[in-house]
Amino acid sequence: MRAPAGLQDLLKRSGVVIGALLLAACSASRQEPPDTAAGKAFKVVTTFLPITLFTRAVAGDCATVTPLIPASTGPHDFQAKPGDLTALRQARVLVKNGLEMESFLGKLIASADNPQLQVIDSSRGVATLDTEHHDNGHGGEQSHGHGHDHGAVNPHIWLDPLRAVQQVETIRDGLVKADPSCADGYRRNAAAYTAQLKQLNSDIADQLQPHQGKTFVAFHDFAPYFAQRYGLKAEYMVDVPEINPSPVDLQRVAAEVKGSQLKALLSEPQEGNRSFNALAKDLGVKVVVFDPMETATEQASRDPSTYLKLMRRNAADLRQAFGQ
Repeated sequence: MRAPAGLQDLLKRSGVVIGALLLAACSASRQEPPDTAAGKAFKVVTTFLPITLFTRAVAGDCATVTPLIPASTGPHDFQAKPGDLTALRQARVLVKNGLEMESFLGKLIASADNPQLQVIDSSRGVATLDTEHHDNGHGGEQSHGHGHDHGAVNPHIWLDPLRAVQQVETIRDGLVKADPSCADGYRRNAAAYTAQLKQLNSDIADQLQPHQGKTFVAFHDFAPYFAQRYGLKAEYMVDVPEINPSPVDLQRVAAEVKGSQLKALLSEPQEGNRSFNALAKDLGVKVVVFDPMETATEQASRDPSTYLKLMRRNAADLRQAFGQ
């Protein structure tokens, strides 16, 4: 039986509406995932933890940030994989700390052969401190032959919040130049984060002011920028974490601890060196943690506030080392 003309018109109109809805649903199902849609299509690769945190703070929703080095791996232990080349080939920007902290990058960038890749060296314009090598009792400066020595300049600039401000601003300028379509977003994000870094510096300065001029001892040579910022003196046992301390190292640190009346030695989350802990026991001092932020959990590496939290904890633990 043929439907009345009015009903036929209604069915036709319903069919058009249903078809449009189906078409829209299919179109929605083909949309790109959030990380590659719109502004997120701009891909940025970072090197290790602090650089990843700073870059994520600046990038916000404007770009996808992918660390080259897994959060659980320090830059000294990095071993390149085929997927790292793929990441560099697809990226528009690579952000690094610089100052020879990522000595492996030259060959990796050359192998990626990405002429569009722009490299942001976050250390550009930052005042640096020379590396002070100790005689380790084996006929010269400390070296372990794996190409991970710090070189002539100490690279741990991120542990000074005001130098970190400079790094963030350099990252901001580099991203604005590489991706002007989101310039306002990069500038806004950087301004918010640097304001937090400046407040962090002010808070730590207040906390450590009573201890100016005092010496603390860390396991490896990561602390001179932090010490300089807050009027402290930093001593260390070994140049880089992979080195085993020699008897000369142990004697030198023991003398420093006794001379400074230090109440604790500063260990690191990833440092499991028994001789360092044994030395603290022999000297009758505690071991407290100071995190140089070369590694973290994956979850922590995704949150730029991790830097602020860890630096506040470091300052509190350092006060313990001074017996407060």
